[in-house]
Amino acid sequence: MRNRSYPPERTALVVVDVLNDFLAEDGKLSEQIGPMLDTLDLRAQLGRLIAGARDAGVTVFYAPHGLHADAFSGITHVLPRFQFAVDNQVFWEGTYGAEFYQPLQPQAGDIVVGRHHMFDSFAGTDLYEQLRGHDIEKVVLAGLTSQTCIEGTGRHALEAGYHVTFLTDAVAEFTEEAHRAALDISYPTFGHEVTTIDEFLTAIEPVQVA
Repeated sequence: MRNRSYPPERTALVVVDVLNDFLAEDGKLSEQIGPMLDTLDLRAQLGRLIAGARDAGVTVFYAPHGLHADAFSGITHVLPRFQFAVDNQVFWEGTYGAEFYQPLQPQAGDIVVGRHHMFDSFAGTDLYEQLRGHDIEKVVLAGLTSQTCIEGTGRHALEAGYHVTFLTDAVAEFTEEAHRAALDISYPTFGHEVTTIDEFLTAIEPVQVA
């Protein structure tokens, strides 16, 4: 890691799309992404990351996906992948699939931002306002999926002026090929740091006691 300093009061762990349709065994996308989740042990990895960040005083921001009947109104060219999600009511607001996966659900002190419709967790949400309101300078990304919402959110965070960290063992994709493309090509391009959960947690500075 080139910059090993993560002041907890200036660092945000942004956890993207830890929802039932991805992570629950009966989620709508479980069959497609389940093998990669199991191979990477992502559920357990995210659990220890989130717990470790909270214990170290880092604020956890949850950035969930969410769709409804008018999610793409006014958009002429809807990506087929998004249209599939609408047709099958994936991450459909008000349903089980759009709820947070229970073992990773937000706790007191965490921040839940508005639901994004596409890949970028900033677009159409209050994520930027929430980060700015908490005086955040460093954004650390985890969740789903490696090449889509994690990468898209990280690109926006970089353009917005944040220090961006991608965690290689806290993300997953539908295929190994897409996962490796994100880790090996995109993350080093758009992130200031590309590191592991353990290295990040170790680099969090001790909370300063007044």
